[in-house]
Amino acid sequence: MSKEAYVIGVDYGSDSVRSVLVNALTGKEVAASVFYYPRWKKGLYCNAATNQFRQHPLDYVEGLEATIKDCIAKAGSNIAAQVKGISVDTTGSTPIAVDATGTPLSLLPQFQDNPNAMFVLWKDHTAIQEAAELNAHAAKFDTNYLQFVGGIYSSEWFWAKLLHILRADEAVRNAIASWVEHCDWIPYLLTGGNDVTAIKRSVCAAGHKSLWAAEFGGLPPDSFFSSWDNLLTGFTQKLSQKAYASDTAAGTISAEWATRLGLPSDVVIGVGAFDCHMGAVGGQIEPYHLSKVMGTSTCDILVAPIEEVSNKLVKGICGQVPGSVIPGMLGLEAGQSAFGDAYAWLKNVLAWPITHILPQTQLIDPATLAALQDEIIGKTIAELSKAAAQIPLTDTNEIAIDWLNGRRTPDANQLLKGAFTGLSLGSDAPKMFRALVEATCFGAKTIVDRFISEGIDVKGIIALGGVAKKSPFIMQMMADILQMPIRVHKSEQTCALGAAMFAATVAGIYTNVNEAMLAMGQGFDATYLPDTAKATFYATRYQQYLSLGNFIEQSTL
Repeated sequence: MSKEAYVIGVDYGSDSVRSVLVNALTGKEVAASVFYYPRWKKGLYCNAATNQFRQHPLDYVEGLEATIKDCIAKAGSNIAAQVKGISVDTTGSTPIAVDATGTPLSLLPQFQDNPNAMFVLWKDHTAIQEAAELNAHAAKFDTNYLQFVGGIYSSEWFWAKLLHILRADEAVRNAIASWVEHCDWIPYLLTGGNDVTAIKRSVCAAGHKSLWAAEFGGLPPDSFFSSWDNLLTGFTQKLSQKAYASDTAAGTISAEWATRLGLPSDVVIGVGAFDCHMGAVGGQIEPYHLSKVMGTSTCDILVAPIEEVSNKLVKGICGQVPGSVIPGMLGLEAGQSAFGDAYAWLKNVLAWPITHILPQTQLIDPATLAALQDEIIGKTIAELSKAAAQIPLTDTNEIAIDWLNGRRTPDANQLLKGAFTGLSLGSDAPKMFRALVEATCFGAKTIVDRFISEGIDVKGIIALGGVAKKSPFIMQMMADILQMPIRVHKSEQTCALGAAMFAATVAGIYTNVNEAMLAMGQGFDATYLPDTAKATFYATRYQQYLSLGNFIEQSTL
């Protein structure tokens, strides 16, 4: 094998895209680059009050070009000439309306400022009504078309979002030729696709979000969707009955993109997948160890040999799909709709005077004001963590519910809201923060408990992402609440590294992704062991959390 072989992994997150240029033989990161979406950063096309979160494709395209070119500039042309493959992961379900050429409608002049013609971000919950309708509609059929997505369809997913857009916007409805996931569109873009019917759709997105299953021969029949709403009539023909694992090539880079990026013309582009699935690979997932990608939300991934679990259906999760994580194994997905977002919410509440009143002061100059704001806000979570760690453990501590962005799993319900109870005049910011951290960790425990109660063993936790790397306080509490060891992966960019591992596989450097994981994995740099002395205390607190959650759920209309 050549001593020079490099690959690029591209990871699209909620706020930014990051690319890594990796030595395919060692896994060593040669260069990395991050691009924050400029339109998203300005809050364009979003309305949090109505749960509308849209992203313009130009943010994605500009970020793709900027980060890869930056990596190439840092690495040098000699290394660029040895790049063999590119693979991409994205958030999901994040679909968009496209025309017959596969061009997003918002890249056309008449739709350039229309949010309904843009990518509908995973956390967009404008399709709550459509999801509820689909769940009721599916119950009418002898075949359970929701059996492989936990029995409950979510407003965060493909079909609910599609119908919502079709209902909401006649112009988009008349122009749409297909509905495409972000993780499928970027490889299509890089390979120069111009026929939407030729898009290779990933089994990851198709199986977990759009009801594709081999047992159904692909998607459910057109009659299933048309009898739900006639706006969906014929839409299955606009999609594909085939789905591909991420060790499959989507094609070769187009001449245009090879020139734009300064890459060889024979670079292989892999089929895409969702960030948490490739992140689990980058984090060296093992059978029956739950991989938690911990960022704004969490995405929890577990893999198991198909022959051991093929007859088990786990209720209330985000799907179980053969090959969606590692080809040849069953991939199971769960997660929490708000994790880092929950802490960010409290930080923003506490920062209100700093962002709204302090700017009115005449006591300091604008530059000092901006620096002061950045310093205070930047230190808030770290200082809250220090103070929260000193709070004695008592049964009268405040209790919170973490459903600030609804509940993803177990049992998706985006109508649910967060809550605090046990507040008194003695409640302060550190106590509320501690309660919120407990709540997010209890939310993680409900996922573990659901897997175990449904017959899927969970032997340990692999933690990935920003929260896992930055907050020992949160990670130790999670270990204490789960009463399981938690290993934190060494890589700062596990999702991008996982994409790079798949790029090395599709480029033929490795025969399968397991070989790529073994050769390119970076290992673990921290382990949190549970404090058994706290097990009884947290078991009691967990029951209080469940009782409060049941009350909130019963009170939600």
